[in-house]
Amino acid sequence: MDGGTSFFGDLLGTIAERGRALLDRGRERRPAGEARAASVALLCERLLSGQGEASGVALAQEILAAYAGLRTGERIAFFETLATAFGPDAARLEAALAAHHAAPSGRSVAELHAASEPRRQELIRRFNLAPGATARLVAMRADLLGVLPRRRDLTEVDRDFTHLFASWFNRGFLVLRRIDWSTPANVLEKIIRYEAVHEIRDWNDLRARVDSPDRRCYAFFHPALVDEPLIFVEVALTREAPSAIAPILDTTRTPLAPESARTAVFYSISTCQTGLGGVSFGNFLIKQVVAEISREFPNLKEFVTLSPVPGFRAWVEAERADPASKVLTPDDRGALAAIPALAGSEVPDAAAREALRPVIEALAAHYFLVARSSKGKPLDPVARFHLGNGARLERINPFGDLSPRGMAQAFGLMVNYRYLTEDIEKNHEAFFDRGTIVASPQVRRLARAEEAQKPPALREAAG
Repeated sequence: MDGGTSFFGDLLGTIAERGRALLDRGRERRPAGEARAASVALLCERLLSGQGEASGVALAQEILAAYAGLRTGERIAFFETLATAFGPDAARLEAALAAHHAAPSGRSVAELHAASEPRRQELIRRFNLAPGATARLVAMRADLLGVLPRRRDLTEVDRDFTHLFASWFNRGFLVLRRIDWSTPANVLEKIIRYEAVHEIRDWNDLRARVDSPDRRCYAFFHPALVDEPLIFVEVALTREAPSAIAPILDTTRTPLAPESARTAVFYSISTCQTGLGGVSFGNFLIKQVVAEISREFPNLKEFVTLSPVPGFRAWVEAERADPASKVLTPDDRGALAAIPALAGSEVPDAAAREALRPVIEALAAHYFLVARSSKGKPLDPVARFHLGNGARLERINPFGDLSPRGMAQAFGLMVNYRYLTEDIEKNHEAFFDRGTIVASPQVRRLARAEEAQKPPALREAAG
């Protein structure tokens, strides 16, 4: 932590102590059990109605500390209170609507906008007055995300967190740092813990990924979350785009001289803070890392990923379970059923893999180019990420990941996405404006002939 950050942290701490002394005067004993959530809600009302900075910092600190002591059910009750009691001020909003209707003006529009903002947004802003509050608010939203699937009535509360976090964590505040062997050990430990794509087995494995001359790792940090990476990407420098992950992760390989590399491979992207889900960092990260390594290695000509396909196996299994499936042919079913290892995470032998290759390729082409969610989006989350960033689906790699996890998630399937600087914006707009999946001719040739009859909006486009 630098001196400036330390100074402001100490200053906020001093303000909080002074405010706490003010709050302690005449304080009532806090109730226990279920009533604690209601008690925290009362403190929230006091925080919103108060004007003093010292007492506001202390109240914010007390509320966050009290929240940390709540049980799961009490935390849900707290979120319920945020949803029902801290929405827009109804009286103010009604008055603003009447005033705007009577005499529309820029001033009336501004008041209407202010009146329509939920009170909880200002409440969350005031929470953030407390020292270290940003990290605690990120953790609070992680709690909220944990209950959201079964409590859709709390969606508006989550939307307010997302709205504020999008501002607090915008690109202007993010700092890109290279992770190498000289990075502090506490950060390196978090890289090991947060790695979400290819497990880092031990410190030797980590060192091979961050300290080899042909490897790079970069992470985004935020000043309010000291030594807490938000997202990081691992990069391999290679001669050509790889089709399998094992050679990339091999700790006994002979490193490539970086000046001999022609391709930068993004082989693992991991988000680190659950509470920042939905706040996009990855597109900024990839673009900045491309710029960073291009300056360091001007010999690089190609930027690709080697990406997992986490939902592919579940999709295939669902089609296999559906006797009316129009995706699987009888030959597909026979080929899949003939391989006992596919019943688990075992790896078929080389001959079986070769026999299955055309089946996996055709199914993968359908999965990426034709299959859609109920919202009309590609089924694969990794595809949505890279295609949304303007990449092109470049190549399908059956059995590119023979690890137990790779087999369990996708029958070992991996894919390459390619980032062509001159096409990124065009591809991005095609994906979001028309739902176009930009794919290479090589991928398009894998699709079966009948898929050419799909509606134009679902057809893939050449990049």
